[in-house]
Amino acid sequence: MTYQAFWRPLTVLYPEREAQWIGRVIMEECYGLTQSDIIMGKVERLDEQVLKAIQQRLLKGEPVQYVVGMAAFGDNLFMVSPSVLIPRPETLWLCHAVSETIGIMPRSVLDIGTGSGCIAITIALDRPTAMVTAWDISNDALDLARSNALRLEADVDFVHQDALCPPDNYNLWNVIVSNPPYICLQEQAAMERNVLDFEPHLALFVPNDDPLLYYRSIARYAIKALTADGALFFEINPLYASELGDLLLDTGFKTVKIYQDDYEKDRYIIAWK
Repeated sequence: MTYQAFWRPLTVLYPEREAQWIGRVIMEECYGLTQSDIIMGKVERLDEQVLKAIQQRLLKGEPVQYVVGMAAFGDNLFMVSPSVLIPRPETLWLCHAVSETIGIMPRSVLDIGTGSGCIAITIALDRPTAMVTAWDISNDALDLARSNALRLEADVDFVHQDALCPPDNYNLWNVIVSNPPYICLQEQAAMERNVLDFEPHLALFVPNDDPLLYYRSIARYAIKALTADGALFFEINPLYASELGDLLLDTGFKTVKIYQDDYEKDRYIIAWK
């Protein structure tokens, strides 16, 4: 099988440039082939049956990150599986914002709903003096996050904890950060099939009648569990940015600010206690 014969059929699902990119990711991550190797025709030396099996997974819409078991996030590669969301580039803003806020001073940081561990681990690597803890309700996600932390040599304490039933803590954390489930079930029709069919619904969806379910629970926990000068960082659904801002103010936060992503959509909120 030639390189072109591998990626060309993927154009039924993806634009040509993206199909080519997916092909390169497979060749690099699964076989260690460089662009020069591909040009020299080394793809044709690979087992055609194995390539066809990979191609069929991709043609069914399975994200290439799950096929290779890895996803890039910032400067690092994170192991991923269908038990966790694939890290998105826009989430990196949260990590940078937290790191800038805590600086080099020892600070306690809690990441709620850690998934692959990408937020907690990135912060821990960027700020080695921080004491970083990460919660998730999924044991499979926690196992994967621990493996990522071990491989990347990040000091993070992973804890099995339901964000909807948090413990009764007071003045414990300097920073709480979360990218919780925030997509309403009614928004499914507008979603890409590779996300809807393969990524974990537990980490994606909230009921149509309660889009702020996780934000409300985390905010109520944070207003007690944060220190006096503590801050709460959220990635958010742009559809409910204003409503969430009001909720945070009603919960007792003194200052709430909404930030936009690169596409000028309301994507983040920072609330100060």
